[in-house]
Amino acid sequence: MSIIGKVNRLRSVRQAPPGLYLDGGEKGEILLPRRYVAHSFVAGESLDVFVYRDSEDRLVATTERPFACVGDFASLKVIGVNPNVGAFLDWGLSKDLLLPFREQNGPLKVGQQVVVHVLLDPKTDRIVATTRLSRHLARVRPPYRPGEEVDMMIVSQTPMGYTALVENAHLGLLFHSGRSTSLDIGQKLKGHVRAIRPDGKIDLNLDASGYKRVTDVREEILSALKLNGGRLEFDDSSSPEAIRRTFNVSKKAFKQALGALYKSRRIEFVKPGIKMLEPSTWSPGQRP
Repeated sequence: MSIIGKVNRLRSVRQAPPGLYLDGGEKGEILLPRRYVAHSFVAGESLDVFVYRDSEDRLVATTERPFACVGDFASLKVIGVNPNVGAFLDWGLSKDLLLPFREQNGPLKVGQQVVVHVLLDPKTDRIVATTRLSRHLARVRPPYRPGEEVDMMIVSQTPMGYTALVENAHLGLLFHSGRSTSLDIGQKLKGHVRAIRPDGKIDLNLDASGYKRVTDVREEILSALKLNGGRLEFDDSSSPEAIRRTFNVSKKAFKQALGALYKSRRIEFVKPGIKMLEPSTWSPGQRP
């Protein structure tokens, strides 16, 4: 049995000048073009191949792996726009992925990064992409708890913040307020649930809230200090961008953690940077 848009393990049937024919079950024989056939091929062996339709609507197989299969969400790059059919996306195969005009939320430009869902068009049986994500999300109320860590992918930017795909199942909003760094479309990162609204919409934060956030960041700073011989070049004057790159938290959360470490006599400020201390060797220094 073979499934279009998925990686299938198919048994080889015969060789011919065009390539290797594989047993596609109910779909008949599927051609693996000769350029993908290894010289060490043994008749009757099974191969892992991706199955799709070529430009002439024939089922073909490839040993190449796409960036996303049918049913997946992915961030892909626009590499061409045809005014008659839609945009073409680079998805890792020699044949580009079509994003039809009817499946676009707005006009696209070459070089633009877009978050799409990959699906099998029920009318044409071809693999296509869509930016209309809502139709392919979970229909149940988000099961997350406030403060819970989740995986996110940035989908788009709005006046209020960034729309993010949460756990490949729901959409949420990451607010601009309290954040000094910009994010990229398609960027994957960890975040935290701020709240679930009565209508099921998700409010998101990049950082955990309250005491747990400070505790987590404090432990991460101590671990970094131990790995760097007890010294770090980071302190309360470090840039938000540098803090985010290294610790994946906001500057506000980082400063709160530094304050907690200072008060518990675990660090001192050496300007620039901080130094790790044992409680018995602590001496008053500059507060953050």
